[in-house]
Amino acid sequence: MTDPMPLFGDRPQPLDARSREIFRLIVESYLDQGEPVGSRMLSKLLTTSLSPASVRNVMSDLESLGLIYSPHVSAGRMPTELGLRFFVDAFLEVGDLGSSEREEIEEKVRMAGDGRPVDALLTEASQLLSGLSRGAGIVLAATSNLRLKHIEFIRLEPTRALAVLVGTDGEVENRLFDLPAGVTHSQLTEAGNFLNAHVAGRTLREARARLDALKSETNAALDVLSRQLVEQGLAVWSGAEGGQPARLIVRGRANLLENVTAAEDIERLRMLFDDLETKSGMIELLGLAEKGDGVRIFIGKENNLFSLSGSSLVVAPYERASVGGGPEQIIGAVGVIGPTRLNYRRIVPMVDYTARLVSRLLSRS
Repeated sequence: MTDPMPLFGDRPQPLDARSREIFRLIVESYLDQGEPVGSRMLSKLLTTSLSPASVRNVMSDLESLGLIYSPHVSAGRMPTELGLRFFVDAFLEVGDLGSSEREEIEEKVRMAGDGRPVDALLTEASQLLSGLSRGAGIVLAATSNLRLKHIEFIRLEPTRALAVLVGTDGEVENRLFDLPAGVTHSQLTEAGNFLNAHVAGRTLREARARLDALKSETNAALDVLSRQLVEQGLAVWSGAEGGQPARLIVRGRANLLENVTAAEDIERLRMLFDDLETKSGMIELLGLAEKGDGVRIFIGKENNLFSLSGSSLVVAPYERASVGGGPEQIIGAVGVIGPTRLNYRRIVPMVDYTARLVSRLLSRS
């Protein structure tokens, strides 16, 4: 294995064995204690004998590379966000969950999803991640996960109607939508009957893809206004045109406020959750998970959502198998938000296992 090297610009910066050990100890001490560590303590922790003065020289080199900094005059050193990223990429050895943690996650999430609406499963996953991580557990559903059993239209006004979506698990969702001008009661009924003949057992996105594949049959079976109702309705309800906002489930916000007393820090966290709960923030959050396989780690300013709050995000996508054996589709994400000194070694496998479990349970429903 080659020595890890932080890359700044086009210049690789090699770290020798002594620098690597001191850097690793500084970061691990910070992740454990949240406090800066000084040269005297480091000299005692090192596996080789090194004077505090020599340790300070190495720390000065690490500081010039932007990997560590001193929060106060004459204080010890802590990792910068750049240093944390370098540590995660080059040094972090992700552990595995213990059998007791696996059993706890599986038992609670399975119980929440047993014969209950999908939201119950997702809420439990968020609550569980919060409790295990002591951070804020988040679950993002990009669009409705409802697997349809029946659709019914109820006209409310001449140009407004309610779509009642009944899921195979008994969950019911109501969606207001605009009617195409001139749609009659019989055309509403015709569109509903046609949809029910083709959507059973499918999610809204899958139903839309199915009707796209049946374009000629749809054109033959429905008149112009009924067809417009079906096409526009499914596009909006499935989120394809931004009509159905993503759903964000957050549990454990109070965990982020533990040991936070400065008014400006509390305000930064408030702004973080305000940003998350906007539609653009949630879409961006899902996009982070969709761009790579498995768990992704974002530290501080690496993402605009956390540029002010100084928080980190560990996130992984969850999927659902398509009807008919098609490829699995990413439909949401689970994760943990916490301070930059998160226990990444423990939280990464926790988020990964939870995402995989949610994927399996959703694919079986």
